[in-house]
Amino acid sequence: MGKAIRIIAGLGNPEDKYERTLHNAGFWFVDALARKNGGNFKYEKKFDADSCRIKLHGEEVWLVKPQSYMNNSGQPVRGLLDYYRLGVNELLVAHDEIDLPPGTTRLKEGGGHGGHNGLRDIIQHCGPDFLRLRLGVGHPGEKHQVTNYVLKRGSSDAEAAIERDIDDAIAVMPELVDGDISAAMKQLHTKEQAEE
Repeated sequence: MGKAIRIIAGLGNPEDKYERTLHNAGFWFVDALARKNGGNFKYEKKFDADSCRIKLHGEEVWLVKPQSYMNNSGQPVRGLLDYYRLGVNELLVAHDEIDLPPGTTRLKEGGGHGGHNGLRDIIQHCGPDFLRLRLGVGHPGEKHQVTNYVLKRGSSDAEAAIERDIDDAIAVMPELVDGDISAAMKQLHTKEQAEE
């Protein structure tokens, strides 16, 4: 049993031109979670983040979208953790993952940033001991193409796969707010194997 999740940060870039880019998959996730649970994001200047509070499985959970651009996601997240007196082990960060294909989602406890600048900045401000929701967006094939790739829209098939991944991830949120990370991981992984 891990620590119950009380704050979920989705990573992305704030301008409209980035809204449907692959790099904003973390924003897509928290937006979907807010829609399904009656949450309305509001900009909070003191955090430089859009945030809202929802009830998930009977528990209050904060949803956060840093508005500081991907590479500076750490300070808004740290500010919210400190303000609400929450530990880093109560944080879930949802982000795009180029090392997984669309249609694959993984939960991961702790670890490095894997070259993801949003994670790198959060680790710098908060340490590495938070849970990650890795939303597969695929890899362009060449390292030098990654930035250009994630800052564009994916194919319609890729977008549809990511949306399905988001639904699958939302389905395991009750386990995460109960602190049962292993059950959430098992449920997510088993569902994906069944779909293959």
